[in-house]
Amino acid sequence: MYDVIVVGARCAGAAVALLLARAGRKVLLLDRARFPSDTLSTLYIHQPGLARLERWGLLGEVLATGAPLLTQLSLNFPGARLTGPAPALGAITGGCAPRRYALDHLLVRAAVRAGAEFRPRTTVVDLRWEDGKVTGVRHGTPRGATTPEHAHLVIGADGRNSTVARLAHAPVVRQDPRSTRVYYSYWSGIPDRGVQIYTGHGVGAGCLPTQDGLTLVSVQVSRTTPVHDDRQRTYREMARRSSTELDRQLTEGKQEDRLYCCSDLPNFFRRPYGPGWALVGDAAHNKDPTPGRGITDAFIQAEMLTERLDFPLDDTQQADAALAKYAQQLSEEFTPAYESTLITARLDPSGYIHHLIDNQHDPVFAEHFFRSFSGIN
Repeated sequence: MYDVIVVGARCAGAAVALLLARAGRKVLLLDRARFPSDTLSTLYIHQPGLARLERWGLLGEVLATGAPLLTQLSLNFPGARLTGPAPALGAITGGCAPRRYALDHLLVRAAVRAGAEFRPRTTVVDLRWEDGKVTGVRHGTPRGATTPEHAHLVIGADGRNSTVARLAHAPVVRQDPRSTRVYYSYWSGIPDRGVQIYTGHGVGAGCLPTQDGLTLVSVQVSRTTPVHDDRQRTYREMARRSSTELDRQLTEGKQEDRLYCCSDLPNFFRRPYGPGWALVGDAAHNKDPTPGRGITDAFIQAEMLTERLDFPLDDTQQADAALAKYAQQLSEEFTPAYESTLITARLDPSGYIHHLIDNQHDPVFAEHFFRSFSGIN
């Protein structure tokens, strides 16, 4: 018998397992992947995310992976550029973009140190139900067997295509059309100028320095923009369209990895709880990756959920009330950023570009813009 089974051991799930284990809960953490392993990601952690890593005592370990602190911002639009230092959040003076094989493994190790049990290479095949309430899971093992496990609460942290959400019949309560396709790879020879973001008409791009002297170069393309069947050609041509400066950097640099592509980028909120189950991270709420908020949001939601679980988890009445409050808080706190992302992901600065051009040299305006980009209220 576990207090909580967490399905998915990436940023949201490992953080939830860590916090619950530190609170004295008996936690089982499951993931179908072998760790350390990479995953599709924008990598970027904004200042509120790093503040939580600091609070959890893990920021030093993250920086020790070799991912640099990114203290400079350059946000570029047609005819306008805002550059300067990243806004501080307490002692946090920038963002960071660690590779996921390092970050996720680090979080899992921290959860295990706190007392969580971790089982990699396990795939949840069903939920256990008793009297209309989820009471555990059945998961496969690397050897092909099926193992049942019992818990007072099952938390799905298994991404936008969540198995827990599907098996619990979690309804989608808001859904908006997909906006972009994303292409990215890792490059050497790109000057480290901190975070570089380019937004054009129908295209956008970002440069994020990470470990080993490499830079993640991502290209976002509006779904209304025609693309080639040749993805590598699309990647380079759209990078050129987003910025001649970026194109020059890529010409002088070297692509060190294969090209990764993703077009399954839905925008939605699911109902994030039910009898005996809850959702967190992309399983609960997913939005276009253009602003790079996924990891930061996962950490914030992990704290939101675990702070609500401060009661005996076998108390069904308290559980229902606590999870309802979590769902309300999630909707209230994340809807504004969700709606802002829907606008940003159009990759159409026409409606606000004149405002940016007129104010780009105003330091007060730039500070406000940078704080909004960084998720600092």
